[in-house]
Amino acid sequence: MGATILIAEDDADIRGVLRLYLESEGYCVAEADSGTRALELAREAPPDMAVLDVMMPGMNGYELTRALRRFSDVPILILSAKSRDEDKILGLNLGADDYLAKPFNPVEVVARVKAQLRRAGRGAPAALTAGGLTLDAASLEVVRDGRAVALTPMEYKILSVLMRSPGRIFTKLQLYESVAGDYFEGDDNTMMVHISKLREKIERDPRSPRRIVTVRGLGYKFEAK
Repeated sequence: MGATILIAEDDADIRGVLRLYLESEGYCVAEADSGTRALELAREAPPDMAVLDVMMPGMNGYELTRALRRFSDVPILILSAKSRDEDKILGLNLGADDYLAKPFNPVEVVARVKAQLRRAGRGAPAALTAGGLTLDAASLEVVRDGRAVALTPMEYKILSVLMRSPGRIFTKLQLYESVAGDYFEGDDNTMMVHISKLREKIERDPRSPRRIVTVRGLGYKFEAK
């Protein structure tokens, strides 16, 4: 199981995007819509890292950082619409490890989370084994029935997203945004091509797939059986 990331952010849309990107990398995510609730969660089940918004009801990100530092040394990344040097310095002086101004690219947030966890020596996502496949996030290697499978970076990302949430149905839009970011008209066909090529490499019979299954009218899911 991957490291647990606590997200404290009062904007539900931002929390949803961060959850999607972090979970696609194998992390567990705990969410709070206020600083007060985030502090409660951190005391109940200490996370491996915290990603905190500054402007929140009940307790802002700076106050939450100060409160967390009284009992925890977890890495803290502050997200804020305030980009002045004084605001960054304040956050870092209060105990934050990193500071990122809004608007941000969620891919960069994930990269910074990974970097902070490496520095702190905390858990990285473990290798996944399901359906006769092993996906190793450290070596970026996929093994099928004991043999290494050569995947393109896009194929690896798609398989990673699917394997980390077995049984969950992903639409083509969700998959594309998870692995490539912005979605454009026509990307449906691109995703279908990637899925087809991926099946050729990991399925025993690509014409009758048992690992990456199509859910008609909805999307795709990974079967771990």
